[in-house]
Amino acid sequence: MTESCMTGAKAAIDPITLTVIWNALMSIAEELGVTLRHTAFSEGVREGDDFSTAIFDRNARLVAQGNFSPGHLGSMPAVARHALEYFPPQTLRPGDSILLNDSFLGSGHFPDTFQVMPVFVDGTLVGLVACSAHQVDMGGAAPGSQKVHGITEAFQEGLRILPVRFVREGEVQEDILRLILGNVRMPDKVRGDLLAQHTANCTAAARLEQLFRDHGAAMLERAYDIFLDRSEETMRQALAKVPPGRYSFEDHLDDYGPGTDPIRIAVDVTFDGQGGVEVDFSRSSDAVPAAINSYINYTRAYAIFAIKVFCDALQPQNEGNMRPIKVTAREGSFFNPRFPAPSGGRAAVQVRIFDAINGAIAQALPNRAMGAFSHWCNPNIGGIDDRTGRAFVMYDLGLAGYGGRAGRDGAEALSPVMNCSNIPVEVHETNNPVLVHRLELLADTGGAGQWRGGCGLRKDVELLNSTATLSLLGDRHRFAPYGLAGGESGAKAETILNPQRNAEPLGSKEVREIRKGDVVSYRLSGAGGYGPAGERRRDAIAEDIADGYVTPDFAKAKYGYRS
Repeated sequence: MTESCMTGAKAAIDPITLTVIWNALMSIAEELGVTLRHTAFSEGVREGDDFSTAIFDRNARLVAQGNFSPGHLGSMPAVARHALEYFPPQTLRPGDSILLNDSFLGSGHFPDTFQVMPVFVDGTLVGLVACSAHQVDMGGAAPGSQKVHGITEAFQEGLRILPVRFVREGEVQEDILRLILGNVRMPDKVRGDLLAQHTANCTAAARLEQLFRDHGAAMLERAYDIFLDRSEETMRQALAKVPPGRYSFEDHLDDYGPGTDPIRIAVDVTFDGQGGVEVDFSRSSDAVPAAINSYINYTRAYAIFAIKVFCDALQPQNEGNMRPIKVTAREGSFFNPRFPAPSGGRAAVQVRIFDAINGAIAQALPNRAMGAFSHWCNPNIGGIDDRTGRAFVMYDLGLAGYGGRAGRDGAEALSPVMNCSNIPVEVHETNNPVLVHRLELLADTGGAGQWRGGCGLRKDVELLNSTATLSLLGDRHRFAPYGLAGGESGAKAETILNPQRNAEPLGSKEVREIRKGDVVSYRLSGAGGYGPAGERRRDAIAEDIADGYVTPDFAKAKYGYRS
């Protein structure tokens, strides 16, 4: 067929049919997520939304995705390609499913398991459906498999799964499942979540197969090309509107454990003025001997997300709008480590990837940027439950404020970047031997500015068990979230053991054995402000005082406000 005929064939798909196909694809991806959420066993997946879903064509091109975690979704194209490298299409059969969690092949740490299922129509491979889920435990040195300090190589972090045929022609391979469950602390929840992933993929595969039967493979493949090409064109147009140039920014992670040096985060974002952009983290620190390094798939995922947020936020993400974005990092650096660099705690880095790119792009698009996020905390408390004699892991998500931006204050207690949710207190107390004493916003912590940064968050958790291991995964204890355009930094975070007793400060990535009656107080940083504080409206300050976001003393000191 000539090029002109091929172009005509693509154009022959009318807009209504294209819309029907696109909405069907999005519906399948979203339904896959709903099924996974409603059938999962763990709080992190069921309540915290720590999972993602996507649909690929038969060549592993990302076509559509659910509205879930960017870290998983940005990694999934590499996951799908690796799955087909290990299991070429001619070796796959209807009902097969490929499972993996390798840090380099996947999203950067072992707790994230991916399942990729091929979809066939009359024996012909037509596409793939995939989902990820953060497992509550994958073995390793500490409950939750996210211990940072004291871990020097990936082999200490837990069970590493290179791509395996987890399901063969519809039958779950019990020997593979038995091998996995024999190496994790909470086999019931892990088993439940792995099977929930499989069930969700099965429902999506059936829907996708029916879509191909309704419209035909030729029509779907032409539609895919149109979707991806238009997405690329739209992204290039958006990138071309950014003033060309190289924009750089630097910040630091606190450390990689008590007594260690800060980790430099340095990014150079170069817009070529013609619809392309390169995001380069090569000037950042070298990889560190602790489980917090960011493998390149994870770095790429959040870098692409950040560029999309600033330049083309409302368009759907697929392979097309990823094409113009190049993400690089020096091999052996913190953002592109070599295996077996450990990376279990890499979740602490996601917000900081975004913050660094935000700081750089603020120089080109100041009215789209915001003060730095308040960060978040992702601690694990685990051990053997005295009541049952069985293992427990309290996997927690603490999410605080957004930075202020031109025209709007930072939002409170929302997920920065990764699209998860604060897990309800009642869920934690029902499933773990803990008592949550308080969960509240912290007044006077948001950075002052014409538009105020969001508040920090305090959560106090008492251990009711005889003993447990506390693995902290936070940041911003040493380097406050920055403000922009004259806005002030947010307050620094802190973690305190037994605030009503000796009030011992803990490091942001410390591991500590705790005992019954100990209370851990997580106090997240406030987010950065935007614009000079002297330009904040008096009525906005009065509202902040009434809402408890700031105290009268803070308002007087920062804004010169007197009621």
